[in-house]
Amino acid sequence: MAVEHDRNIVSLPIELMKFETRHVPGALKLSQEMVWPYRREDWEFAATVGQGLVLERAGEVIGTAMWWNYGQAHATAGMIIVTASAQGGGYGSQLFNGLLEATDGRDVLLNSTEEGLTLYKRRGFTPWGAVLQHQGPLIVAAMADASDDIRPATVLDLAAIQGFDERATGMPRPSMVAALADLGNVVVIDRVGGVAGYAIARRFGRGYVVGPVAAESAQDAQLLILAQLAKLKGQFVRIDVYAEHGLSDWLERVGLKQVGYATAMVRGQRPVSDGPARMYALANQSFG
Repeated sequence: MAVEHDRNIVSLPIELMKFETRHVPGALKLSQEMVWPYRREDWEFAATVGQGLVLERAGEVIGTAMWWNYGQAHATAGMIIVTASAQGGGYGSQLFNGLLEATDGRDVLLNSTEEGLTLYKRRGFTPWGAVLQHQGPLIVAAMADASDDIRPATVLDLAAIQGFDERATGMPRPSMVAALADLGNVVVIDRVGGVAGYAIARRFGRGYVVGPVAAESAQDAQLLILAQLAKLKGQFVRIDVYAEHGLSDWLERVGLKQVGYATAMVRGQRPVSDGPARMYALANQSFG
């Protein structure tokens, strides 16, 4: 009887529709199936600042795909999941085709697991780098640098932070940056000429995530990260960094082990940073 029941469920029609607030509990269940650490609040935030599609079968969410548009030229994509019982039926392709149609004309960035590489390459994505996931309980207190350059941000800094973020990423992301800043704790590097870097720490997943972290050098990025870690002793902390900047070994020494690897990919042209500003740590692997 159980086998027949499962066959009946699988045979029910599957609909592709816009992601709405009512889909959050089902999306959370999907990510739990994948052993991803998202909380309900993380899904709600992602949906508030972005857009998405769901596959629904008899009221049950069996697939998701999300994207975040940055201006008219760029977007990032992520949170692409299909439940195990529906895999192999072309539903992942259906979701992804819908995502690509919705972001048509934009250069699209994403970070792929090993399992997703073949699908994304078939859709015209090419690798350009790697993202290294570091995380763990912060057992030893990090010592922040006593530099006068680093200070807590205020609401008056928001426009400067948004401008620095655009120079670092090559993409206009004012709404995303404002939403992240509103949700988390923000520190900036304040030098002659204005803001020369920023870092945000916020609740996410199993504890806290430090990111975005944008700066003009790897040394400045380390100072910003330390300023955030100094407040997080005893907490579970996650940081996702671009491999090209060489922060991974340093994070290991700080006490945050590398536990994951993703391939950074782009469909179209990779956005170009302006001047020395660079993005060192991501808000998460979906937002960029």
